[in-house]
Amino acid sequence: MFEGSAVALVTPFLNGAVDEKKLAELVEFQIEGGTSTIVPCGTTGESATLTHAEHGRVIDLVIKFARKRVKVLAGAGSNSTAEAVALTRHAKEAGADGALHITPYYNKPTPRGLVEHFRAVARAADLPIVLYNVPGRTGVNMLPATVIELARSEKNIVGIKEASGSLDQSTEIAGALGDSFELISGDDSLTLPIMSVGGKGVISVVANLVPKDVSLLCAAALRGDWVEARRLHHKLYPLSKAMFVETSPIPVKTAMGWLDLCAPDVRPPLACLEKPSLEKLEKTLREYGLVGPRRKHPVC
Repeated sequence: MFEGSAVALVTPFLNGAVDEKKLAELVEFQIEGGTSTIVPCGTTGESATLTHAEHGRVIDLVIKFARKRVKVLAGAGSNSTAEAVALTRHAKEAGADGALHITPYYNKPTPRGLVEHFRAVARAADLPIVLYNVPGRTGVNMLPATVIELARSEKNIVGIKEASGSLDQSTEIAGALGDSFELISGDDSLTLPIMSVGGKGVISVVANLVPKDVSLLCAAALRGDWVEARRLHHKLYPLSKAMFVETSPIPVKTAMGWLDLCAPDVRPPLACLEKPSLEKLEKTLREYGLVGPRRKHPVC
């Protein structure tokens, strides 16, 4: 359902507010680049610092701008089960094709707590649910056994964005659930390895910059053209790693400022890219061919 290239869309800001004009432009840029699913209000979309009103507004606008040309997988996760349920119901009412749910952060639930949390979310609305495991952000790792239990007991839990960095975990999930469950990479640098063990695509940060290349990589892997998939993987790899020279989405938004895709602004407590990281990012962008030698640094 959500296979191929999905973009973890940034939320563009201007003078502290959501830049709705740029948001519309970014949706068009992704559709033109071959992106199959747009994912607003995730980690890359700075959901943690959006107000509830802004969160709902961004979801509504992305669905409106997409006009059913691509799928919209709405970020709806929270460390509060009640809030996650409410966000899921809003996504359903707004017309999203599914909801992405991060493991609850900070409060570090047990495996049983995770099952009960996601079960409540899944039963709150008749909407496809994609789990999101990113222990580096949340402090809790959702183990394959938990994922398998949920997938087998809740029919609308249809996939997982796996960003644990563990190919073993991805292999266990794919081996147990097969094609009936969508294993999706949550790390750009691991898209090809995860797809090689049964993954169906990626929810990508770097696709904010180069949607066409990410889309082509996923398409090649899905049709079994591993030579072309490897070529694109090696092309994308340095750029993918550069997106994490500092906390995401600081680097990708800085790069988008260079490319005039949107302002490089991030919300506090995130801050502008430090000079050593800026130089590393600039070098990578130049080597990829995205910026010329006289391009000025974006001002955050």
